[in-house]
Amino acid sequence: MELNDLLKEQENPNFYENLERSTKINKRIKHLENILAKINKLKQKIDECEEFINYIESSDDDSLLKETLNLLNELSKETEDLYLETLLNGKYDSCNAFLKIHSGAGGTEACDWAQMLSRMYLMFCEKMGYKASITDYVDGDGAGYKSVTIYIEGENAYGYLKGEMGVHRLVRISPFDANKRRHTSFASVEVMPEVEDDSEVVINPNDIRIDTFRSSGAGGQHINKTESAIRITHFPTGIVVTCQDERSQIKNRETAFKILRSKLAIIKEQEKLQEAKNLKGDTKKIEWGSQIRSYVFCPYNLVSDNRTKLETSNLDAVMNGDIKDFLIEYLKMNGEK
Repeated sequence: MELNDLLKEQENPNFYENLERSTKINKRIKHLENILAKINKLKQKIDECEEFINYIESSDDDSLLKETLNLLNELSKETEDLYLETLLNGKYDSCNAFLKIHSGAGGTEACDWAQMLSRMYLMFCEKMGYKASITDYVDGDGAGYKSVTIYIEGENAYGYLKGEMGVHRLVRISPFDANKRRHTSFASVEVMPEVEDDSEVVINPNDIRIDTFRSSGAGGQHINKTESAIRITHFPTGIVVTCQDERSQIKNRETAFKILRSKLAIIKEQEKLQEAKNLKGDTKKIEWGSQIRSYVFCPYNLVSDNRTKLETSNLDAVMNGDIKDFLIEYLKMNGEK
């Protein structure tokens, strides 16, 4: 397209809307093309395996047996990966995600646990090749976080992490207890998709209040002396979102609106406005008996998921972000219902 034609096209009031729609369509096409390429690759390997097996049976020559077994193992793994992609078929599964952690019962110990969980998820994102950044946090009294929000960019980020929604329980000898007693602490995890399409949710300006405040974090002279942080209150649902990570008030405002749209999109998808209260209630019930997963450091090492019954004693690996098995097991459990 010539420059003059492009400039003329930009005068169209729907230009940017059409451009955004085109970008999303192209993204969807690329995703489907990737799946199709994987299917064709699997078909090629299946045909190759069939040829090897037929040759071995007809010639009694087992020289290709080892190569055939290796190919079958590869085929099994790639088939499993493709099966997982079929489970990630929810409306928002392919979206980026916002993951928020709230400390619960346990005081300083719980705040430290919230920080440990944030580190676990950040390391998981690194292993997955996702880009993750902390957009907002409130420091705990003495250690850790009272709450922390992580923005995660990557294909199927929400689809993989949506099963982490719930209460996570920690059992360990507290480093904050001079008597070295065993403590039980809780933290809740909330996961929301980033909703890119503004038409998904209509936010009435009369339904919100936007407040500015100084960042509570250590962000340098600029952040500490200017009101760059943003808080948005949505009156109909009682949802409050904040963002203070960026130096720019405009960028913090944009991120805060993304989080608000994400929360409202989940409510809209469930077709119940009162679901906001239910979701808020679920995240507040951060106590014994409501956990989805337990992490036991003492008297033994064990991570166990209350829903899927998956367990592992490799606690160090899990805390270093090796949680994909738990995510996959949850997807399988829900995909087979």
